[in-house]
Amino acid sequence: MFRRTLKRLVDAEAVRRAIEQAERRTSGEIRVSVSTFFWGNVRRTAERAFARMGMDRTAQRNSVLFFVVPSRRTFVVLGDQGIHAVVGQAFWDSVAAAMSARFKDRDFTGGLVLGITEAGRQLAEHFPHQGAGDLNELPDHVDFGDDSGK
Repeated sequence: MFRRTLKRLVDAEAVRRAIEQAERRTSGEIRVSVSTFFWGNVRRTAERAFARMGMDRTAQRNSVLFFVVPSRRTFVVLGDQGIHAVVGQAFWDSVAAAMSARFKDRDFTGGLVLGITEAGRQLAEHFPHQGAGDLNELPDHVDFGDDSGK
């Protein structure tokens, strides 16, 4: 039941298209995970999702996770060490600020597409697409996995 509700709040197909479009310009990897309501620390849960989804195992350590908890109207944007080293915390803060306004209005899809587009732009600048040899290391679909905050 909860997953059905989450899927109504986030247009997974629109988000997947935004990821694919962003990744056409970069060797970086972008994932989105949408979680049900839970008690606990959202950032710690996002970090667990990052590891569970294998995002810390990309070749250039240049993956970005958007971890969203619609019921709490909160989210975390995590960049792996490769991308974080070149863009710094100010970049993640600006992406989060741009997304926050959309999330406050419960436009989770619009906020995600905006964040994905901006992350993709930075990834493309620092980690350009490598042509035919560039592998899509991680799936592009939205993860509705169970990260219950335990």
